[in-house]
Amino acid sequence: MSELTDASAVPPMPENPPAAGRRWPRPLVTGLAGLAVGVVAVGLAWGLSSGGGAGTSPGAKPVKTFTMKGDMKLVLSLHEALQQLSQGGQCMPRHSGPYMDIQEGATVTVYSASGKVVATGALQQGVPSATDCTFPFTASGVPEGEKFYQVEVEHSGRKPVSAQKARQGEVLIELKSG
Repeated sequence: MSELTDASAVPPMPENPPAAGRRWPRPLVTGLAGLAVGVVAVGLAWGLSSGGGAGTSPGAKPVKTFTMKGDMKLVLSLHEALQQLSQGGQCMPRHSGPYMDIQEGATVTVYSASGKVVATGALQQGVPSATDCTFPFTASGVPEGEKFYQVEVEHSGRKPVSAQKARQGEVLIELKSG
């Protein structure tokens, strides 16, 4: 009986014996998880380094741009024309009406044909005449390649402009006051 109680005769049992077929999935799952994390990290780094936009790859050609030049003509009502003459013939800011924000420094926004903002500029000092005030403007960095553009001065509404007129500096936006 001493043989059965002798501890040296019985091999020790491991605390957590491996289950049959359970050893190989752990390295496989760990490897697949590591691969997935790596793919996500590389994709994220690639997206952030390229700006995430189309056409920003190293071999892409830079987009050609031009400066759009034009005039925004505000046709005055008879009352406004007489008021302008009485105040020395200068283009005066309006204090009411739909175009009260049309004055020197007003924002000019250029949109693509699809409606995306592509450039901005500002109205310059107005040049008065007997019946209107004409404000020259420029907008730099307008990308070439559109069929037409849309131009808006402040919140006056978008006006279509042909690509040819835009490139040649022949843009005329006309608004009628009163």
